[in-house]
Amino acid sequence: MSEQEIESKLKEMIVDRLFLSVKPEEIVTDASLVDVYGVDSVCLLELVVGLEEAFGITIEDRDFNIRNFLSVAALRDFVKARL
Repeated sequence: MSEQEIESKLKEMIVDRLFLSVKPEEIVTDASLVDVYGVDSVCLLELVVGLEEAFGITIEDRDFNIRNFLSVAALRDFVKARL
């Protein structure tokens, strides 16, 4: 799966699971999910479940680091390393 495919899938998953009022293609890849899109700790848990379902990966406790969830770019790199 290419980086672009991962990013697109991530953006769709983020909008769908977090009920954001933006279109997936409007999410800025490097923008802070917390500061720009209002993602909080509850949302982060929803993203973990979404990542596991969408990409078939398992997220361990040690992976649950805010660095991995700062932006779509950070999530993309995290997912890419797990695939």
